Amino acid sequence: MTLQPRPGLLDIKPYVPGAAAPKGSVKLSSNENALGCSPKAAEAFKDAADKLHVYPDGGATKLRDAIAQEEKLDAARIVCGAGSDELLQLIGKAYLDPGDTVVQTEYGFLVYRLVALQSGANIVSAPERNYTADVDAILATVKEHGAKIVFLANPNNPTGTWIKGGEVRRLRESLPEDTLLVLDGAYEEFVDAPGYENPMDLVDAYENVVVTRTFSKIHGLAGLRLGWMYGPKEIVDVIHRVRGPFNVNLPAIEAGVAAIKDRAFLKKSKDHNDRWVAYLTQQIGGLGLEVTPSVCNFVLVHFPPGSGKSADDAAAFLAQKGLIVRPLQPYGLPDALRISIGLEDDNRRVVDALRDFVGA
Repeated sequence: MTLQPRPGLLDIKPYVPGAAAPKGSVKLSSNENALGCSPKAAEAFKDAADKLHVYPDGGATKLRDAIAQEEKLDAARIVCGAGSDELLQLIGKAYLDPGDTVVQTEYGFLVYRLVALQSGANIVSAPERNYTADVDAILATVKEHGAKIVFLANPNNPTGTWIKGGEVRRLRESLPEDTLLVLDGAYEEFVDAPGYENPMDLVDAYENVVVTRTFSKIHGLAGLRLGWMYGPKEIVDVIHRVRGPFNVNLPAIEAGVAAIKDRAFLKKSKDHNDRWVAYLTQQIGGLGLEVTPSVCNFVLVHFPPGSGKSADDAAAFLAQKGLIVRPLQPYGLPDALRISIGLEDDNRRVVDALRDFVGA
């Protein structure tokens, strides 16, 4: 056809989510909350059904106020979106020009690449050390290539690793003043390790730091597409100018308010995750497979290439057992699988299946 898209768009490989589970199988490919969502959030969603003819509040005021109250933040500096993915894309839309450079870590979330390429920007990856972000490597990459935006997921998907708050602060202090640091906190609620610091403090301390969060993981609202961002008022003002006027739907707002307030469900979800991350790490490691230490609701398992025991072979074997996991070729990790934390029976089935696979 004669109508052509903007140059470079056809070079983008669309994001492919974790595979759906066929009937009778268990989906462990998308890091969803195995416990579902807060019963209070589900009830709020149902109660919104008789108001579907009404436009939602374009500013998601009720949700921003609830987030601000629970997180001890300024509601005026919160922006809500259709998942943190939308907010990451809005950041790119607002600040990236063709030819700009975006820096991420070696195994950064795939959406960062989409954000860069959608705006005609270049994407450069800084090497990681032991599947963990390396601040010195990020700074060296920025020095060599420049950067309009640096994306850092802490903790990171798909590795499950994290860096200490002092390192994040050192990164910000060493970056150019005209570089925006975007801290992706999608898995932040799962972390209570010593040395991990609340990144919101950096937003208050600097004019060029934003933090994104999601309701998809520990809150279990992935199906509603709901996320939020906290940033300096000047950046928040810009994001409001590029987002859609009703980018968060009414049921999502109502469910989000209930979810953020249900601290008991959050604790239950974290306790479940702590138990089964430790279990899978210990048990799978005991089979002779390398497991990268994770603080998220998944584990990264490495397999020897070839000899019928590769990651692809393992994924196919698990699928035959009704267990759908995430291959990681798009992340540059062809010899690894990401396995989400499931319910107790799911997690035990994973270990039993991998035991059969390796012949232990």
